[in-house]
Amino acid sequence: MAGQWPGVRAPPSAEVTWPVMYHRWSKMTFIHWRYPPALVQSLLPDFLTVESYDGDAWIGLTPFLMEGVRVPFTPAAPCLSRFPETNLRTYVRDARGRSGLWFLSLDAGSLPAALGGRTGYGLPYFWSDMSVSDDGTLTRYTSRRRLPGPCGARCDVTAETGSPLAEGECDELAHFLTARFRLFTRVAGRPASAAVEHPPWPLHRTRLAHLDQDLLQSAGLPAPDRPPVVHASPGVQVRVGMWRW
Repeated sequence: MAGQWPGVRAPPSAEVTWPVMYHRWSKMTFIHWRYPPALVQSLLPDFLTVESYDGDAWIGLTPFLMEGVRVPFTPAAPCLSRFPETNLRTYVRDARGRSGLWFLSLDAGSLPAALGGRTGYGLPYFWSDMSVSDDGTLTRYTSRRRLPGPCGARCDVTAETGSPLAEGECDELAHFLTARFRLFTRVAGRPASAAVEHPPWPLHRTRLAHLDQDLLQSAGLPAPDRPPVVHASPGVQVRVGMWRW
């Protein structure tokens, strides 16, 4: 049975005592669609259960900019610490009742980041040609997948960011779609998870001016048949913990 979101308030962020990575997620756009829970469950490993809201599973497409990427006790390397990324994700629980993210794909504009995510965390990273640009109101994201194959999966987004949402305007659905502090993965064939610590997302009203993508279809999902729910954020600072079995 699909899980249900436990309450109106967002859960507290995880506390990462010994982070293995620091970075900032900037210029984030959250684009979400409803899908049948059984369909999304069919794409999950057997140790996870899809988490539903209002009777539906949700798939999130999240283009953004990674900045200041570094490991502890080292400065951010200029050539490696800033690159675009676009994630395709859904919301799940494990057998211990812990809520988090399962990634269907992650496209990165950095080959070292894509290789590191695959080898270090077992995540389905792809190396892609990507860009992020903005003029203060419109943010444009482009992505074309390079490696590993099949190549060519694309995502072109233009988002028009509006005024910020006050705390009282961030409803339960906004919390469900954005307040996530754990990722699930497989490492050496075994279920694993990692905690992610960051402050609450400062969310803005957002309108999609353009969307052309086939990342959902490449992940085994049908093309969306409803308008998406859209939010945006200027970003948050992030601390990532080591995966644990």
